[in-house]
Amino acid sequence: MSEIQEATVAPQSLSAKDDAAKINALVAYGLMVVGMFTGIFWIVGAMWAIVKKAEAQGSLFEDHYSNIIKTFWWGLGLSILGFILAFVVIGYFILLAVWIWSIYRIIKGLAKITSNKAYTS
Repeated sequence: MSEIQEATVAPQSLSAKDDAAKINALVAYGLMVVGMFTGIFWIVGAMWAIVKKAEAQGSLFEDHYSNIIKTFWWGLGLSILGFILAFVVIGYFILLAVWIWSIYRIIKGLAKITSNKAYTS
């Protein structure tokens, strides 16, 4: 095959379970993106991932759910610490760092899942 023909070959199709796991993870990522600016959707996205994680067990995208849940819990814990320390300036730096770190993990997850790859691949 020529290079052009190789580039146009359709990617391997996903099983029904993988497809459902991908869609649910995309919903959770989308909710978390909106939640970066509104707050409540951050929680909704994490809860969606927690509820749907069992359905994704054994699928290609299973570790995306772990990424979403870990990002939520670490972000929540460090944000609480940042709010507590906000009366001294260091808290604002913690909050900014948590926000940047969360954006990185969500964008990395979205980049991997739209390429049909596991989060840790």
